[in-house]
Amino acid sequence: MTATHDWNDVAASLTTALKPLRSGAPDTMAAFSSLAKAALEPKALDTKTKELIALAISVATRCDGCIAFHSQAAVKHGATREEVMETMGMAIYMGAGPSVMYAAQALEAFDQFAKSA
Repeated sequence: MTATHDWNDVAASLTTALKPLRSGAPDTMAAFSSLAKAALEPKALDTKTKELIALAISVATRCDGCIAFHSQAAVKHGATREEVMETMGMAIYMGAGPSVMYAAQALEAFDQFAKSA
């Protein structure tokens, strides 16, 4: 499959693009970071499972940047391709036809990050 995105570039570009937002709206961005930290803290669900949920939501809401960041985080937290495939099944189920297209992109992103990990 030929890549339609270079997901490493997507993540890097967005990281750079977010810097002015962080400095321009520091209180809001600090609050968002605190929310993310609290949401991802392992409790009843481990962080890997939470990242897979976030990846499914990324597909269902059709957010390229979210796909990049949560695919990368899924790799970091040890997700397997099989787990991502089941996650994409749930995203497609919950998001219907448009999620099928984004599921293909999320799988591509996961594969690229896994290859470079």
